Amino acid sequence: MAQQATIQAAPRKDTGKGVARSLRRAGQIPAVIYGRGRDPEALAVNNTELTRLLAGISAATTLVDVAVEGRAPVKALIREIQRNPVRPADIIHLDLYEVHANEKITVRVPVKLVGVPDGVRNFGGVLDHIMHELEIKVFPADIPSHIDVDVTALNIGQSIHIRELTFDKFEVMNDGGQTIATIVAPRAEEVAAPVADAAAATTEPELIRKPKAEDEEGEGESKGKE
Repeated sequence: MAQQATIQAAPRKDTGKGVARSLRRAGQIPAVIYGRGRDPEALAVNNTELTRLLAGISAATTLVDVAVEGRAPVKALIREIQRNPVRPADIIHLDLYEVHANEKITVRVPVKLVGVPDGVRNFGGVLDHIMHELEIKVFPADIPSHIDVDVTALNIGQSIHIRELTFDKFEVMNDGGQTIATIVAPRAEEVAAPVADAAAATTEPELIRKPKAEDEEGEGESKGKE
């Protein structure tokens, strides 16, 4: 069952960058709602209320009741949240897509792996979670908050693919051959390099020039011959 929340919004006639900046200075976020069978409509939503709402929901999979002043609420999905690239906590624009109960829509839903694989528990393998979300076609009321994939039976070298999954209330749009998760063998531990022989390690370095005493002897013999 899809999560639900409510967004209070006000219609706005003026658009453009200057208007958007003025709205944000006044604590409002410019927004737009669109969908099949309706013209896009410019809205404004309260920044504080929107930030609080987004902190408590999964924006990609939550149905929201958009309540515009003086009208009955309409159901919509949050299609895009534009944020300030310098300060990501600051929202600069919101896109809403109106949905209808009897029309399927396409959404992306997170994948949650369930269970401890046999290859991990008993053989030290490593679970590699490859696909973290799936694209599904579903009626708005049936949007799941996440998709559970049981990996308990997987052993080392085994994988689970999209085609192996079956769901009653939605259709997965991704290619059936794509891998969701796999178990890989444990990484071999690196063998430490052998320690050099202690005697060799303490051997003095080879001298490149002759010992000083020998040099002095040679000099003395030469002087004696002169």
